[in-house]
Amino acid sequence: MTIREAAAALGARIVQDEFEDSVLSGAYTSDLLSDVMANAREGGVLITIQAHKNTVAVATLANITAIVICNSRPLPADMLEAARDEGIAVLLTGENQFTVSGKLYRLLRGD
Repeated sequence: MTIREAAAALGARIVQDEFEDSVLSGAYTSDLLSDVMANAREGGVLITIQAHKNTVAVATLANITAIVICNSRPLPADMLEAARDEGIAVLLTGENQFTVSGKLYRLLRGD
């Protein structure tokens, strides 16, 4: 499943759309950025409420291709600019992390 396919299936809005629409290798849910660096899968998506520039920096270090921001958190311009510079997709949803994680789990397993 590609990033754009996942966004459509989740009903999430793509707010940073300058990225390669690659196939997702998995997903990781965390708000603790050091945990993300240590455990997120390369080529995956990060599910979080951490809407700031440091989230993009961590995604870059962990080779994450997309970030899903939950709970309709406001997205600062510097975060979106950093994501654009790094080619990382940013998606926004009103749903919480538990719901998004469950949906992506099923989608990536092909259920």
